[in-house]
Amino acid sequence: MDRVYPKPLNIHWVSTSNSPAVTLLSWVLTHSSLIALDAEWKPIRCPTHQSTFPTVSLLQIACKLSPRLDEYPPDSPTSTQFSPNESLVFLVDLQSLPLNSIYGLLREMFVCPDILKLGFRFKQDLVYLSSTFCSQGCDPGFDRVEPFLDITGIYNLLQQRQLRRRASKESKSLATICEELLGISLSKELQCSDWSRRPLTDDQKTYAAADAHCLLEIFAVFQTRLDKEGNSGHIVDKHDSPSLRLGLTEILEKPTVSKRILRNKFFEASDIVKAAAASKFLKSLPSTSIVVSDSLCRRTLPVDEILLKIIRRHGSKILLQESDRKPRTSRKKGKKQPPLGLTSKVNHLEEFDDWQGPPPWDLSLGGDGCPKFLCDVMVEGLAKHLRCVGIDAAVPYFKKPESRDLIDQAQREKRVLLTRDAKLLRHEYLIKNQIYRVKNLLKNEQLLEVIETFQLKISEDQLMSRCTKCNGRFIQRPLTTEEAVEAAKGFQKIPDCLFDKNLEFWQCMECNQLYWEGTQYHNAVQKFINVCKLNE
Repeated sequence: MDRVYPKPLNIHWVSTSNSPAVTLLSWVLTHSSLIALDAEWKPIRCPTHQSTFPTVSLLQIACKLSPRLDEYPPDSPTSTQFSPNESLVFLVDLQSLPLNSIYGLLREMFVCPDILKLGFRFKQDLVYLSSTFCSQGCDPGFDRVEPFLDITGIYNLLQQRQLRRRASKESKSLATICEELLGISLSKELQCSDWSRRPLTDDQKTYAAADAHCLLEIFAVFQTRLDKEGNSGHIVDKHDSPSLRLGLTEILEKPTVSKRILRNKFFEASDIVKAAAASKFLKSLPSTSIVVSDSLCRRTLPVDEILLKIIRRHGSKILLQESDRKPRTSRKKGKKQPPLGLTSKVNHLEEFDDWQGPPPWDLSLGGDGCPKFLCDVMVEGLAKHLRCVGIDAAVPYFKKPESRDLIDQAQREKRVLLTRDAKLLRHEYLIKNQIYRVKNLLKNEQLLEVIETFQLKISEDQLMSRCTKCNGRFIQRPLTTEEAVEAAKGFQKIPDCLFDKNLEFWQCMECNQLYWEGTQYHNAVQKFINVCKLNE
């Protein structure tokens, strides 16, 4: 079973302008040199026709306190005092919080030179954030984040140095990066949930906090590897390259070098100008709408030397242009009506959005009566849930299968293809009654939808009867502890705490994975008893 996010997070909910959480956020930002940013909004179902940007509902700020921390938040009890390098995550509820009460603090945070900002493809988030604040009178919104480091760039750099060649241009998801670098499974199940609905569930809050906090963890891996390699000695510093350590004659002879030096000095000067401008901007606002009284840039602890080197060598910035602030609507002036001959085909696709039946395992079609499904990459989590309730659920052979690959596999193995991709319904004529489009977003709801749609019979005896890793069956006879230890040699480690317990072990006949009826097993059984309502 995959490791989930490894540790409980220190989460603070910020929803009112006069709450202690706002005061704590202001204090933490002045005592942090590294923060990670993310945002959530209600997904738009038809993005090609949108005339406005989505409204951001939640902003996540994960902060890592400075290693030189020598003071504690004012008026805080001893129980809430923090230690150096401790991480906190603030969930800023932009639906409940008056935006003008937090605008000045966020605007300064984005440009403060002593705070390195981390993000994962954060430019889109910044565009939506700026639009959200502008709609509430907080002009001119946000136009830059600096210094900034994109996690995608960190991952590519690590891959390049590990493989000793240029990293692949293939774009990796945050979940994939977390799995490769941190060895944890970052569930994205709630990514498309309704973030505008209040109150948020505990699962949504945990998901949102982990999405930001994992960026700090990834950066820690990056920093550790740089330290091991001698403070990143293999990477050329774009501001400290040998070509910049030239005499006056060489500089005058090489105009490109002098331009780079001038640009570097200009950036340093611009930081001072921005800090002064931000301070004047804050003082011009009414005092009732300001969270902090004096400039964040002036009060923030100076960045430490190690972090400063990373900023100089790898730091960048996000700068929004005027064109970024305008939604990209469809170029089509109006929706073209399909030709008369194609109208029936469009209606035909809509018909197959609902299950028609019978399935290929039906006895009337010569099947064996055992339900079998193929879950494409959009519903891979559903495959594990189906296996947990004893249903045969396979996944594609390839990580990025073509439509034809999915169809061939479903035909060959006589499975129903489960997907959320409406485009796959176009191929229904190739495998009649073997494609079903799942409508729900959450795995538990998807499981119930499939059970009800295909009238599957689930019993308590079936639960946890298939390998969740590969979909294989278990051996008929359970193994003793001694047999399990022998079977696991060089393949799987059995915790020492199990040796004193009289447990039975079960082994998958396909991948040889070992399972035992421990606490995790019993919790899973109880979970699916509740989800499938087997006690009712």
